[in-house]
Amino acid sequence: MGKRKRLSAEERKNTLGTQYFAKLRNVPTSPRKMRLVADMIRGMEVFRALGVLKFSSKEAANRVGKLLRSAISNWEQKTERKAETGELYVSRINVDSASMLKRMRPAPQGRGYRIRKRSNHVTLFVDTLSKQVTNENTNANQI
Repeated sequence: MGKRKRLSAEERKNTLGTQYFAKLRNVPTSPRKMRLVADMIRGMEVFRALGVLKFSSKEAANRVGKLLRSAISNWEQKTERKAETGELYVSRINVDSASMLKRMRPAPQGRGYRIRKRSNHVTLFVDTLSKQVTNENTNANQI
């Protein structure tokens, strides 16, 4: 590995060490359905988001709720303190499409219709509100 590539890899590793996230990979739901749930909680305080997900009628809400609890526990483990109400929020949530299972379904007159069974990857980032306020203040000072 070249020096430039190694330096950028180390930089990326250091930035991931200061971010708190959880990943859910190869979920057998279409990304479109998962994005509806992700849009409901984006930018919300984590305990309020857990309440919204608990009472949502969508099947994907259970999976995202479990992922959110995992991200909270990752934050608690890295910072070595307990999450309090109003401190943590969902800073970012990404839903990307994953591999697709392709099947054929019999159709009239000897034809076949393609069935695409989609899946997705979800990445959820949590952050503290105090860190967000300090970032906004530094951005305002730079302008």
